[in-house]
Amino acid sequence: MFFTSDNCAGVHKDISARLGDFGGFVPAYGTSDLDRAVERKFCEVFEKEVAVFFVATGTAANSLALSSVQRPGGVVFCHTEAHVAKDECGAPDFFSGMRMVPVGGLESRMEIGALKAAVSVFPEDAVQHGRAAAITITQATELGTTYSLSEIEEICDVAHQRRIPVHMDGARFANALVALETTPAEMTWRRGIDMLSFGATKNGCWCAEAIIFFNPEAAADLPFLRKRAGQLFSKSRFIAAQLDAYLYDDLWMRLARHANRMADRLRSELTTVGARVAWPTSTNEVFAFLPNTKVECALASGANFFKWPIPQAVRKHAVEHETLIRLVTSFATTNEHVSELITALRD
Repeated sequence: MFFTSDNCAGVHKDISARLGDFGGFVPAYGTSDLDRAVERKFCEVFEKEVAVFFVATGTAANSLALSSVQRPGGVVFCHTEAHVAKDECGAPDFFSGMRMVPVGGLESRMEIGALKAAVSVFPEDAVQHGRAAAITITQATELGTTYSLSEIEEICDVAHQRRIPVHMDGARFANALVALETTPAEMTWRRGIDMLSFGATKNGCWCAEAIIFFNPEAAADLPFLRKRAGQLFSKSRFIAAQLDAYLYDDLWMRLARHANRMADRLRSELTTVGARVAWPTSTNEVFAFLPNTKVECALASGANFFKWPIPQAVRKHAVEHETLIRLVTSFATTNEHVSELITALRD
């Protein structure tokens, strides 16, 4: 009953099998035929010419993408709950030399008025304050919600009026895509996104992420930034092999659909055990209030999930003797796992 994170799930069998196909001798440092083929596949997936850089972790992808748009005195606008601000040990600040400026908004989505107000504080000539350098959004968000296509476009319009780029942290990119029933192109560059951290590890890969630039000319510094950060793998074909299997025959979308379906079932059945869904979610994360006694008994019986800090916006809905919990499903979650968890909470 592992519902703490989709990081706890293993590797999909097709991806694991693909890793075993490249044990011989091939050119190193991303120059193999396989590396090049996967880069071309990404161009097909996004329906345009893109620049692709393989890295091992989402933190590396976010940090290096933001480093590529570094400006002296630069600030990056993100949601208050964003992973880049709260869960990456300051890595984006460290690698980019810029500050993360939090912007509020319900359900982990930046509110457009708050974003405009935050950006306006940093005009180009504000030497004491610094200057705007980028906006980063998380899709799907840390609270299991998604930005609509129109919301993404609004944010990109704010950024491009100031001639700054927009980065998307796509650690759960596939889950957001299937929740919105859209395409990779429609959710990114057609809305104005400039850079993407394409996450695959949470959705069935072993250790595989990619930085995508929708304007390849903007990626001129990335090869040097990646090498300096220790993210240029000599045997990068093993990252490419994972992504090759991941993208083949839409495996990545099928895995995300399954994870989202398991979360849908959780949302439906939690109400039968005295839980209150804390806010609507559409991806593979579910947040619910439960009586403290049920939480402790379920944990003692072997269920694994996180007690979650209550966001400011929903504290008024919290009830004494209740705990907010986060449940995350994955490609490996089964109906049996969900049934076992519901039984543990009921008993």
